[in-house]
Amino acid sequence: GLYGNVVPKTALNFKELCEGCESMVTPDKQIGYEGSAFHRVIPDFMLQAGDFTRGDGRGGESIYGAKFADENFELKHLTKGALSMANSGPDSNGSQFFITTSDCTYLDGKHVVFGTVLKGYDDVVMAIEALGSSSGKLKSRVVITASGVLEDDEDEDDDIDYEALAKELMGEE
Repeated sequence: GLYGNVVPKTALNFKELCEGCESMVTPDKQIGYEGSAFHRVIPDFMLQAGDFTRGDGRGGESIYGAKFADENFELKHLTKGALSMANSGPDSNGSQFFITTSDCTYLDGKHVVFGTVLKGYDDVVMAIEALGSSSGKLKSRVVITASGVLEDDEDEDDDIDYEALAKELMGEE
């Protein structure tokens, strides 16, 4: 789930890139996550993806242009499955993101959390994590073969309390 009520600009960037959209950097070029690969996976830390321009962690772009500013740091890296922006320093968000596989509170204030993995953690995320290494190099290539957005009404088994989850990620009880 995405926390558009807390970080609307960051959540919209991820959503649009999941769906695919036109580049602001190179007009008439489509950009998005579909077809891109996870380029860095460190077990007990995170899975990183979203570099659809270079594929090696040095590229990518946002829907707003090359980079955009950190929106806020209200949401925390308290649990495994947090979706957060990868960056190269303050205000350098593009398209790269990571999924935590452990508590990573030491990243709070440095990376913008914008969502959480709601389903598929135990099978998909853990399977990708098993292909990682301490250096981040993957044992085999992992490609995002399809991406998009599931609307709430498309998931009949959805009994997740999003408000409670957001409060938990903000450190509130």
